[in-house]
Amino acid sequence: MESKIIYFEDIKPENTERTLKLVRERLIGSEIKKLVLASTTGATARKTMEFFKNQEVKLIIIPHQYGFSRETNLFPPELITTLREAGHEVHFGTMLFHTDNLYESSVPTVMANLLRCFCQGIKVCFEIVLMATDAGLVNNGEKVIVVTGTGRGADTALVMQAASSRNIKKLRVNEILCKPLNPLNLEELREKLAQEKT
Repeated sequence: MESKIIYFEDIKPENTERTLKLVRERLIGSEIKKLVLASTTGATARKTMEFFKNQEVKLIIIPHQYGFSRETNLFPPELITTLREAGHEVHFGTMLFHTDNLYESSVPTVMANLLRCFCQGIKVCFEIVLMATDAGLVNNGEKVIVVTGTGRGADTALVMQAASSRNIKKLRVNEILCKPLNPLNLEELREKLAQEKT
């Protein structure tokens, strides 16, 4: 088997459109029926819902858990209703790689930092597919496409065989569709995003 991976040189929201096109191409003729998608503010979820509105694909949206970094969740309540009415799912679960205090262990942070060596989006892909499977929205062993991003928008897409957090040894990455080249570490990325806001 031979396939190509798209590498994004710049981290920017405009990568979302290309990422979604790559996902659509991969879905053609495949048995994959679900996209697991990270979306903090709802912007990527809304764009993805519109992009795939005429296709038989179910979106499983994973925003930040409540109380993650601020009192108010940034994902709009009215968008939750719109997505669910369209047959999609929105799940606010515990973000598994941010649970050091819960388990009295640094293992989640070590796992997160190791996965960030590939890029921030790959770390999030692993995390949200585990969360979606824990919630029963994806079955163990089910092949899905997982879409995440770095900062804003989407720039990372993997084909994965899902597993729950109790079955993490069965989690598999089958294909990398796209990812950024990862020129920045997390601190540099946060600084870059903060500068863009001003």
